[in-house]
Amino acid sequence: MRTEDTSGPRFRVTPGDAGSPVILHVPHGARAIPPSARERIVLDDDELSRELDHLTDAHTGLIAARAAHAARTAPWTFANLLSRLVIDPERFPDDREEMRSVGMGAVYLRTSHGAVLREDDPVHVEDLLARHYRPYAAAMTDLVRARLAEVGHVVIIDVHSYPSAALPYELHASDNRPAVCLGVDPFHTPERLRDAAFDAFARCGDLDVNTPFAGCYVPLEHYGTVREVSALMVEIRRDGYLVEPGGEPTAGIDTVVRALTALVDAIS
Repeated sequence: MRTEDTSGPRFRVTPGDAGSPVILHVPHGARAIPPSARERIVLDDDELSRELDHLTDAHTGLIAARAAHAARTAPWTFANLLSRLVIDPERFPDDREEMRSVGMGAVYLRTSHGAVLREDDPVHVEDLLARHYRPYAAAMTDLVRARLAEVGHVVIIDVHSYPSAALPYELHASDNRPAVCLGVDPFHTPERLRDAAFDAFARCGDLDVNTPFAGCYVPLEHYGTVREVSALMVEIRRDGYLVEPGGEPTAGIDTVVRALTALVDAIS
């Protein structure tokens, strides 16, 4: 089973240029599951490995790292080092989260195919939130605060991927599945950021907005109140850059890296 065991850091901040407002956020690129979380997952090792293949945004950390290295002004990078099967840092931890309807809120209770992932034990869920979700959110909030203090504005670019065929858990499975989906927010995604993303990612194929996934990540402290924090989600369809469901990268990864680099250069 291609999972990692870790008791080390839960996330990594890679500094960029002191004058850069850009933060590349990689929330779903890891497969690591610490023992305290693994022991409560009811899947056997083979089942868990398949679930990780489906839900991990494979190689998004590599894409972000390569783009950061190539950019004229290096962005900052915040990467989750644990699997989203531990906690999903991008989901609301309460009833605001629509994915709770399929058992996949901030702590997943169900798999991508609707099977039981872990029992619905509120004590264990709260333990995962306390150990992993809240420290992650606090660290990301601290980084955004620091960049605001240093340069006066922040642009968060969420780096994701998604499968070419919809998985059963998806709430909008019949929606268009473009080569690149751009997730935008009416408050936090200004027109110039959206236009820059369209220009940069046009080389990857067809583009669409908020389909099949919508919105973008902003720390709750800034969400809906601080216009100086801009954000955009980039969802790359996996058949454009890897062997699905979660295999090795293909030559298409180079095109994705060039597109992300161009976006960083345009907004830095």
